[in-house]
Amino acid sequence: MSPRKAVEQELTREIIMDTARELFMKNGYEHVSMRQISKALGYSHGAIYYHFKNKAGLFYELVKADFFLLDQTLEDIMNKPLDPESKLKEVFLGFIEFGLTHQSHYEIMFLIKDEEVRSCQQEEPILSYEKFAKAVFSLCGNQVTLTEIWSMFLSLHGFVSHYCRSGQTYEDVRSLAETHVNFILRAMLRK
Repeated sequence: MSPRKAVEQELTREIIMDTARELFMKNGYEHVSMRQISKALGYSHGAIYYHFKNKAGLFYELVKADFFLLDQTLEDIMNKPLDPESKLKEVFLGFIEFGLTHQSHYEIMFLIKDEEVRSCQQEEPILSYEKFAKAVFSLCGNQVTLTEIWSMFLSLHGFVSHYCRSGQTYEDVRSLAETHVNFILRAMLRK
């Protein structure tokens, strides 16, 4: 067996997805080809097509994997033995921490605007938001409206989007994140 064949066997979907994510973030979805991804990896483009049908399929797998990570974060928090208010605070902070810890994931999930991939970004965000909304609704004792939950989500999303663009990490803005979340919680409790 030649050394090249041995290296090709090590190529995984995860390695391809990580490289593609970085190229999509750096150059934009529309300016990245499967050939560019394979070149960045040092493999033939055929090796990439073995794992993914096309660029849109690769992007969709990225979106699915990234939303799975976000959903897992929510599930882990919901399984903690905390009172509802503390758990709600953890849910909000967990969302911010996820977005700022996984900035390239967050950009792929929420911020890339390209017609070709718009359909890839429909189902996963909706399902993930529904999980978020159900968690918030239950933690608020079923005393909030869907509009209020959406407003909370938009406030968290705006915070993450702002600091993603600045390149700051969660640790850089932890105290601001806590202040922001406490502000949202105070506004809810005044209802």
